[in-house]
Amino acid sequence: MSQRSRAAVVALPVAALLASMASIQIGAALAQRMFPLVGAQGATALRVSLAAAILLAIHRPSPKALGPAQLKAILPYGLSLGAMNLLFYMSLKTIPLGVAVAAEFTGPLLVAALSHRGRLDILWLALAAGGLAALAPWTQGSGSLDPIGLLLALAAGGFWALYILFGQKAGKVGHGAATAWGMLAAACVVVPFGVAHAGAALLTPSLLPIALTVAVLSSALPYSLEMAALTRLPKATFSTLMSLEPAIAAVAGGLLLGQHLTVRQDVAIACIIAASVGTTAALVSTKGEAAPLPG
Repeated sequence: MSQRSRAAVVALPVAALLASMASIQIGAALAQRMFPLVGAQGATALRVSLAAAILLAIHRPSPKALGPAQLKAILPYGLSLGAMNLLFYMSLKTIPLGVAVAAEFTGPLLVAALSHRGRLDILWLALAAGGLAALAPWTQGSGSLDPIGLLLALAAGGFWALYILFGQKAGKVGHGAATAWGMLAAACVVVPFGVAHAGAALLTPSLLPIALTVAVLSSALPYSLEMAALTRLPKATFSTLMSLEPAIAAVAGGLLLGQHLTVRQDVAIACIIAASVGTTAALVSTKGEAAPLPG
């Protein structure tokens, strides 16, 4: 194989993974356009329910394969997925997209660090904690963040950690089936909140195109791209690239939403990214695995 061919073999899955992360963050940015009409709860309900319909249509899992053991694995996975999405979208009402993603990333970072428990993990966790401390609204000013929004993003990170732990068990049902059934369970969690908040506004015809676009960009498309990348990239490379998602979110927020971060917020996000890179690289080098990320 020529050098150019080898470069193409690596470049294509890397491009697919970067496109996947960009797709997710563009979807999150577009979802905020629904907030004025249906709120974050309604936007979450539309996105997750449509994503469930798309994934069920793609994977067509058989209900006959869902026994008590499978349901016991799927339900916690889906509940954590639904709560994670709801809390994350609610955080976007008051804090920038890049900051929300960085705060949410502390969930999988903690899971990875606890899975490895190496000496350097103390350093990576301290670096992440320093990044969060820099984001915390210690004083009121132009660069101060809403404390409730930041707490919601951190809570979403906690459910992301549960999603990872439960997802490892749910994956035994079959990756495609677990994802489809899990998203359906997530829809059962978030739709009542959306209905309670937005009511009949959820049925507004003009919302369907953007809601469907968000569902595709946030679930169906990135899931397919991530799977293509995961099967062609070393796990260390995959995990390290995934750690760039907060930076991609910050760029998406700036370009699509006009959210320009302060220098302190940029440094804080960089600290969390560095901690994530260090932790996942150490985990992959010792165990050959990395914490899965929601597609």
